[in-house]
Amino acid sequence: MKSESASKLNSLVKSIGEIAKEAKKLSRIAECQYSAEVEAILKAQSRESGRIERCLDGMLDFCFDDNILVLYKKLCRYYFAIDPEATVSYVNVYREMWDEQKPDNGLLDGEIPTKPPKRDKPTSAMKRALKTPKRS
Repeated sequence: MKSESASKLNSLVKSIGEIAKEAKKLSRIAECQYSAEVEAILKAQSRESGRIERCLDGMLDFCFDDNILVLYKKLCRYYFAIDPEATVSYVNVYREMWDEQKPDNGLLDGEIPTKPPKRDKPTSAMKRALKTPKRS
């Protein structure tokens, strides 16, 4: 019985390894295509929200890959000057999908997080103090 379980486990591990290899191959193809598009957007100084957002939407599926993540963040930084609200939503979608899986929370050197970690949320007493108008 043990050898049958071990055989199934080995087969599962092998299958997962093959899937991981294929995902890596796809991410290399995506990197080539998206890096060309990101560079074209930046070079042309494009302000086309639709074009930028299509690119971000497509890259989002590949943000498990560090090279794609660098491109995603580069385009987000550029897009922030055009549409800050949309950019923040793209950052938040990235975080919801991938953030917990990245040991560094997905931040690059020198990047400032857009929202504080949960432990830094204000307490209810702090919220009341902020809402209460000061009397002179």
